[in-house]
Amino acid sequence: MSEYDAQLPTTVVADILLWKRWQLSVGVIVVATIAWFLVDWTSLPFLTICSDVLLILIVLLFLRANYAALRNKQPPTLPELVVSEEMVNNVAASFRVKINNLLLIAHDITIGKDFRIFFKVVGSLWLLSVIGSIFSFFTLAYVGTLLMFTVPVLYSKYGNYVDKCCGMINHQFSKHYRIVDESVFNRLPHNIPKDKES
Repeated sequence: MSEYDAQLPTTVVADILLWKRWQLSVGVIVVATIAWFLVDWTSLPFLTICSDVLLILIVLLFLRANYAALRNKQPPTLPELVVSEEMVNNVAASFRVKINNLLLIAHDITIGKDFRIFFKVVGSLWLLSVIGSIFSFFTLAYVGTLLMFTVPVLYSKYGNYVDKCCGMINHQFSKHYRIVDESVFNRLPHNIPKDKES
């Protein structure tokens, strides 16, 4: 068993994000850039690109296996992909709990139990709508990928300075939020009164 096989997947991902395995980091950024260019700049449909990439991969694997058979070599082994029933049940149970929590939060927001959460959700959705009208989904995914590979490295180098600046910004934001909270949000009703039974 090699050194890479013994490591946890989270360790490998952390190493890639922190550029400790810079070849893989560069590879991910190059692949993301090519994918973004193909999807956003060539105006090809996403389904067409996915189908073409899978077609090329399948043809290459087929040719590789048949070439090995012609040379009387052992064909390359592919890992067997088996999804166990236990794994499916665990994933389903986890999704069920998360979806029920989201539905409970959505119920509380829509019936107006807490105006603060309502205004936060409305503001967040409006902001997402504005961002979505400016950028395409794939551009946002590409920018998110680039940020994933730059922010952790920059934070590991300049973490103390960033923490100091964020602390000052948080202090100012908290001060302004307290003013708005006292003058606006505290005057809003928190609960809708229930109808009295006759």
